[in-house]
Amino acid sequence: MKKILALAMAAAMALSIAACGNNSGSSSKNNSSASNPGASSSGQAATGSAGGSATSGQTSGGNYGSFTTVEPGKLHMSTNAAFPPYEMLADDGSFEGIDVEVASAIADKLGLELVVDDMGFDAALTAVQTGKSDIAMAGITVTDDRLEVMDFSDSYATGIQVVIVKEGSPIETVDDLSNAEMIGCQETTTGYIYCSDTPENGGYGEDHVTAYETGAVAVMALVNGQVDAVVIDNEPAKAYVAQNPGLKILDTEFAVEDYAIGVGKGNTDLLNAINAAMAELKSEGTFQNIVDKYITTD
Repeated sequence: MKKILALAMAAAMALSIAACGNNSGSSSKNNSSASNPGASSSGQAATGSAGGSATSGQTSGGNYGSFTTVEPGKLHMSTNAAFPPYEMLADDGSFEGIDVEVASAIADKLGLELVVDDMGFDAALTAVQTGKSDIAMAGITVTDDRLEVMDFSDSYATGIQVVIVKEGSPIETVDDLSNAEMIGCQETTTGYIYCSDTPENGGYGEDHVTAYETGAVAVMALVNGQVDAVVIDNEPAKAYVAQNPGLKILDTEFAVEDYAIGVGKGNTDLLNAINAAMAELKSEGTFQNIVDKYITTD
């Protein structure tokens, strides 16, 4: 079994909502935007920045205090909308998924309009660090390196990294990955970080790992025989396997890790407001309702 983050949870579930107390007053605003995540976004995939910090403004969040956002009255979320069921494009071009609806519900409680900015995974992290977006949500794992350049909310989900292979592959367990000639991963994700690390540190070395822009492209490389396996989060993995007959997910897990919302380093007021809003959403059951909408118990 490969190394697991120190703050990863040992829950054997694809995604579990962490219990959290209600540490702020209840908001009287309804959550209509959470049930219609595309309503507050532009409905188009953004190709640039989220708007820049030059227009940032102070917002009074009522029970959640005052905080600064990139654009007054709006909450810019940078993401990579190719990670189902967390974030993805709907048929009408709007954005949907667990992270999108959670962000929409948080924005609603804070009295803000959610704006979803779609970009590459690495760019989504950078956007928060450079003040071009307020939050980053893309199934992001908290790591020591990331904590040096950005802050993170309380964990809101536990993800499991798994391995996808072709039916009949000689790779039958995670331990067999050491025999793989080439492993595919999405670039800059923890799956890539783990796999590309040196064998002494539990990885397979950069020479045996290929990074792709999205998980979908990595899976297509597997289908086309360019890689022997793909390491990716369990929920997107299930979606990709369902779309590509002849693939399967190994029974053994690769790693278990926490997901959290990335916020600009030092933006403590916004971070506290987000944590308070999340605590309410968990207490109210809204979080679990969103998860149940996208992930069944089957």
